[in-house]
Amino acid sequence: QVQLEESGGGLVQPGGSLRLSCAASGDIFTVYAMGWYRQAPGKERDVVALITSDGNTKYGDYVQGRFAISRDNAENTWYLQMNSLKPEDTAVYYCYADLLTGRAWGQGTQVTVSL
Repeated sequence: QVQLEESGGGLVQPGGSLRLSCAASGDIFTVYAMGWYRQAPGKERDVVALITSDGNTKYGDYVQGRFAISRDNAENTWYLQMNSLKPEDTAVYYCYADLLTGRAWGQGTQVTVSL
């Protein structure tokens, strides 16, 4: 099994930045891709970004160059750098890891973009 622990959410003003972290522990050798989803109140969970084991990345259309996903293999951690945040980015952000046996999820971290 893989356990994921998120950190880095909070309240930020429009135009500000946040960096989310997701630390993995357990059977991490089975992880082949990881990323982030988000879910705003009353909406479905949407993909934000993903990164594969060989470093390929993909982003949701609404990211528009504002976010960047990265990984630190030595620390078994991946990050989501979010810049130029907008009120519509307000959501609970969930990290995930794709394993050979399925998908593991983090507990979620709240990101609120507001004055």
